[in-house]
Amino acid sequence: MTGLVLEGGTFRGIFSAGFMDGLLKNDVMFEYVIGVSAGISNGVSYVSRQYRRNMEIMENYRRDKRYMGAGNYLKCRSIFGLDFVYDEIPNKLIPFDYEAYHAYKGRVVVGVTNAETGREEYLDGLASDDKWGCLRASCAIPGYFPAIEVDGKPYFDGGIASPICVKRAIKDGCNKNVILLTQPKGFVKKCTKGNVFISQTIRHKYPAMEMPLLARHKLYNDQVHFCEELEKRGKALIFRPTEKLDSFQSDKDELERYWQMGYDTAEKNIDKIREFIG
Repeated sequence: MTGLVLEGGTFRGIFSAGFMDGLLKNDVMFEYVIGVSAGISNGVSYVSRQYRRNMEIMENYRRDKRYMGAGNYLKCRSIFGLDFVYDEIPNKLIPFDYEAYHAYKGRVVVGVTNAETGREEYLDGLASDDKWGCLRASCAIPGYFPAIEVDGKPYFDGGIASPICVKRAIKDGCNKNVILLTQPKGFVKKCTKGNVFISQTIRHKYPAMEMPLLARHKLYNDQVHFCEELEKRGKALIFRPTEKLDSFQSDKDELERYWQMGYDTAEKNIDKIREFIG
């Protein structure tokens, strides 16, 4: 079985959305999709086969204050409008095709970080209701989101405990994986002042989150190295942007360019991907 592994990265994920739209145009579907944060949030529209849906959301709502803006902190303690993003958009404004999504014969796995243990956990994306609790949890960056409860457990962004979930994909039976990263080749993550500040702020309520936040850069670099070793052994294909993208990009033309970069990358490599899948 070949898996599709999706890194997050907030609006860098539009590169991956474009790539997946390239897969859709060429009728290439994976039977296992796993990811965290923006990666898996974009991935569900791939599973439902809704070409350009993610880009349509960006075109219409990226600069809408209901989507992202400081005023949302008053409503939901998040810079993102949680109910707007995960309820009003998919259920009213740009409808999500739940019928096609639940007709998918494969697995959708959503990586999250347990706020009480600081460890990675994985939720069944196909079991989510139409308020998308699992996606809210996987995108819950500390400082930008509150912890999100799913089945009584508080969770944060899956990218903290496992930013690139390829080891889980292997454990679930994927002997080969196509991995979509959102940072360019050679990128080395560093511990930022923001991570230090958030770790100090959050440790009072969730002490187990302090070390994962402080060690996040090392884990990320180690996981990228592991992916690259898999690729050398013929067990993975890695695709990523050719330049550093802006995680909080708001310019529609630039977002369209990110999408096109991903789409063109898929188109250029589609025969290679088909051969890899077998």
